Amino acid sequence: MSERDNWSSKAADHASAARHAVKWLPLSMAIGVPAGLASAALLYVLNVVTRQRLETPRLLYLLPFGGAAVGWLYQRFGKDSHRGHDLLIEQIHEPGAGVPRRMAPFVFGGTIVTHLFGGSAGREGTAVQMGGSLASAVARALGLDAEGTRIALMSGVAAGFSSVFGTPLAGTMFALEVLSIGIMRYDALFPCLGAAVVADLVCRGTGIHHEVYVVAASSDPWLLPKAAVAGALFGLAGQLFAELTHAVQKGCARLSRSGAVRPMIGGVAVIALTLLCGSRDYLGLGVDVINASFHPGGASWFAWAWKTVFTAVTAGSGFVGGEVTPLFFIGSTLGHSLARLMSAPVDLFAALGLVAVFGGAANTPLACVLMGAELFGAAHLVPLAVACFTSYLFSGHSGIYHSQRLGVRKGEAKR
Repeated sequence: MSERDNWSSKAADHASAARHAVKWLPLSMAIGVPAGLASAALLYVLNVVTRQRLETPRLLYLLPFGGAAVGWLYQRFGKDSHRGHDLLIEQIHEPGAGVPRRMAPFVFGGTIVTHLFGGSAGREGTAVQMGGSLASAVARALGLDAEGTRIALMSGVAAGFSSVFGTPLAGTMFALEVLSIGIMRYDALFPCLGAAVVADLVCRGTGIHHEVYVVAASSDPWLLPKAAVAGALFGLAGQLFAELTHAVQKGCARLSRSGAVRPMIGGVAVIALTLLCGSRDYLGLGVDVINASFHPGGASWFAWAWKTVFTAVTAGSGFVGGEVTPLFFIGSTLGHSLARLMSAPVDLFAALGLVAVFGGAANTPLACVLMGAELFGAAHLVPLAVACFTSYLFSGHSGIYHSQRLGVRKGEAKR
């Protein structure tokens, strides 16, 4: 190739990049603004219903009926909305009919019902599904082709994740990383970052405040080996959660094919578990316990195990919500217990567990390292990476998302 042809090729590349930026910057804003507003509304209403649940403990006994009502509505009117994350991931891999517009109001209302009556669920799943649903509506309105729809859906995922946690970098990476284990496509990087940043700014602009964590620096010379050991246990905890949730799903499906009956069974089980353990700490998001786990003596030894069971029963029986905040609970309380066993800093190990258990369960280690840096500060980046990467290695290949594809196997095992 002559020098003139080489310059022409470079100019064409730059022109293509400029067209990509000009196209996707306004589209990212069109996706990020409604996604940020939806997350802000979700967080506000969740705070209201959580206070109501705490003030009215008797609401727990309505959980089976609330779940049954939502399950019936999903089955009768929800089309494919009940498939949530898995539908989103499938449509990103192979764009087809798109994500139903009704997914956003359905998942919003279902999540509110779950939390009002005490189901152990999160909020990330709701925000991501709302973001994907809104992005799909934008793609349809603008007549985007299959490739454009795929990028729009990924941008919706990034926007939802970013705005609900206040972590735009993690939201961007999550959208790229969650689709396939071990493989990422960077053609959606710019649109995802744009949508994630806009959604976060919009959500914060409404007056919503996210959790603030303060984690002190550690001078422990054995910090990184301890983080690696803890990371392996975090990965096993993530795998336990994913497999237990899937087992509950299969068990409930064998008991009944009705979308109303399964959550009713799960609601009764959650009530029984609450009476059995004698505590309501494992209902709802559990943010108070997460915050307490950053302080010595702030969490019991087996709080992580109880939360695993409560959330697996809630999610596996068909209640609407997410798994991420419960995984934060599991990770931070497990990190608290491991810190006590290994004479490590409690606040730092709670932080490591908070992101690493989720990273293992979702197979998104890079997103979780970035999330840790955004939540706890870049000074802890190396121990965060050690814990998250080790967790990913030990968490197996079956995560919390059924439609996540296996691109590259972990380690050297071959089958």
